[in-house]
Amino acid sequence: MKIRKAVFPVAGLGTRVLPATKAMPKEMLTIVDKPLIQYVYDEAREAGIEHFIFVTGRNKGVIEDHFDKMFELDTTLAARGNKKAEQEILARNQPEAGATSFTRQQAPLGLGHAVWCARDIVGDEPFAVVLPDELVLNDPGCLKQMIQAAEKLGGKSNLLAVEPVPDELTHQYGICGVGKRLASNMFEVDGMIEKPAKGTAPSNLSITGRYILQPEIFKILETQERGAGGEIQLTDAMIGLAKSQKFYGVEFEGERHDCGSKPGFLRANIAYGMARDDLREGLRAEMKKYLEK
Repeated sequence: MKIRKAVFPVAGLGTRVLPATKAMPKEMLTIVDKPLIQYVYDEAREAGIEHFIFVTGRNKGVIEDHFDKMFELDTTLAARGNKKAEQEILARNQPEAGATSFTRQQAPLGLGHAVWCARDIVGDEPFAVVLPDELVLNDPGCLKQMIQAAEKLGGKSNLLAVEPVPDELTHQYGICGVGKRLASNMFEVDGMIEKPAKGTAPSNLSITGRYILQPEIFKILETQERGAGGEIQLTDAMIGLAKSQKFYGVEFEGERHDCGSKPGFLRANIAYGMARDDLREGLRAEMKKYLEK
């Protein structure tokens, strides 16, 4: 069960963090000194992903530019003798030639539709889905943890990254039921529901922005009707696929940050800054000034 490809749905408008995203893709907003899209690309590469598929929309061309070679920058850095910075930029920004694909979601029809737009590039093999506005701070990364779990399971296994949320907030998330436990951090999924009514959730385990799916999901998405919010929901398609294939929940290690919200974005900057040896003390001193006001 080799997972070679990852789909990054990056066509969203980022309305929760306006006005910052009026002219800039939310995926290019920076956490400390790297854009969101770079963090999830690095996570996927660490997990062994070989082909990176970006489902884009209008005004998202800068994402493609970000992963391209920039001759002017390389030349300027070399002329200044800044070889170390040049090498770091080349190493982290540029996938190998032919390792990226870009396709368009031409209408805002939801996450399920965005994944379906990648069907011809993914082909007939299992693949990962990574939501760029959700970061997980941990080593190893969340996707690597999931791929390791998938390799142990083998077969046509589908996996969801899950984490607990407060019971009073379960109506805001996709929630999965908990079946047979296979390990302390993994279980068979016993049903899924997108944004259940208050008091009806089967558990407090929310489905987060990391998935490993089998290609049969595309056939279901092709005819999937619109669900919550008038959009084609990936959760609804997974419910259909669960009738014939197993789904497993993986309770990952690490701290998840919802960078698509303003509080989450701010918290992520603090968390990732504090995780840096070169920034920790200075950031702590600056935060202390504001806490004392």
